[in-house]
Amino acid sequence: WLARLQLQGVRMHVRHRWLGWATTPDGAIDPQHHRFQPAAGPVVIAGSDVTVFALGGASWPRVGSDGGWVPHFRAAGLDVRALRPANCGALVHWTEHFAEQFAGVPLKNVALGAGGEMVRGDAMVTATGLESGPVYMLSATIRNEIDRNGACDLTVDLHPDLALATVQQRLTQRRPKESQATALRRCLGLSPVAVSLMREATGNRLPTDPAALARLVKCLPLAVHSTAPIERAISSAGGLALAELDDHFMVRRLPGTFVAGEMLDWDAPTGGYLLQASFSTAVAAARGAIVWRDGAAAAPPSAH
Repeated sequence: WLARLQLQGVRMHVRHRWLGWATTPDGAIDPQHHRFQPAAGPVVIAGSDVTVFALGGASWPRVGSDGGWVPHFRAAGLDVRALRPANCGALVHWTEHFAEQFAGVPLKNVALGAGGEMVRGDAMVTATGLESGPVYMLSATIRNEIDRNGACDLTVDLHPDLALATVQQRLTQRRPKESQATALRRCLGLSPVAVSLMREATGNRLPTDPAALARLVKCLPLAVHSTAPIERAISSAGGLALAELDDHFMVRRLPGTFVAGEMLDWDAPTGGYLLQASFSTAVAAARGAIVWRDGAAAAPPSAH
C-alpha cells in the first residue's frame, strides 16, 4: 500500500513531531502553517492549504499517540475534553498472597456487574486487578463510577448459569467436616482461583451458612479503586468536542482543518468498533477536506 500511495504522488515525512501551528506577525494562530520537529535538525515550518489531523488519543505513547496535541488545540481556544483511559483494566488492592498465586490465571465463565450493567465472559486476574473482555466492556461505567464516588463496586457472579436457589440447594449437600472451600469445588465445580477470590473478598472468612455462601457465589463484591493508567489502556476517551466540528469534520474556527479518529470525543468498546469508528471518521474528514479544497479553489479571489 505504501508503493501505491507513492505512485499517486504521496510524499511521507516520518519521525516528525507536530509542535503546533505557526503564528502570524501579530501572534494569531496561522492554521495553514505548522511547526514540526524532525528526529534531527532544526524545527521545520510546513505550509498546507488543507490539513487532516489523525494524531490519536493518548493510550499508545510508545508509538506516538501521547496526547501532545491537546495543549496546542486548547491554546487555539478549542474545547478539548480530558483524555482518559478506555477499554482498560480495573485495579483492585489484592493481598500479596493472592496476587502471587493467581496473577495470570483466568476466571472462566463469570459475569461482572457495575452500575447496573452485567457482562459475561472470562476475566484475567493480574497482579494489580482484572483485565480482558468483560472488564473492558465495563471500563467506561467503572471509570464514571470512580469519577463520581472515588471507587466502584464491581460484582462477580462466579456461577452465572445457576440461579441463587440452585446454588444454595447444592451447598446444603456439604458433607460433615468438609471445609467450605472443598464444598464449593465439589458441589459447584468452582476453580481454585474462584474460591480464593471468595476468600479475598471476605478477609479469609467464608460464611458457613449455605444461604450466605450462595449469595457470595452469585454476587461477590470487589472494590475497584482505579482504572489502569491511560498508557496501558487499549484506547482513550475524551478529545476534541464534536461541537467544534461542522458536518464535514472541519474545525469551525480553523477553516481547512479537519480532525478524525481518537482525537475526537467519543468512546466505543473494543472488538472492531474502535477501528471502524476511526476508519469512518477518517473517510468523512477526507471527503470533507476534498470538498473544502475544491470549493476554496473555485472561489473568486478576494478584492483588495
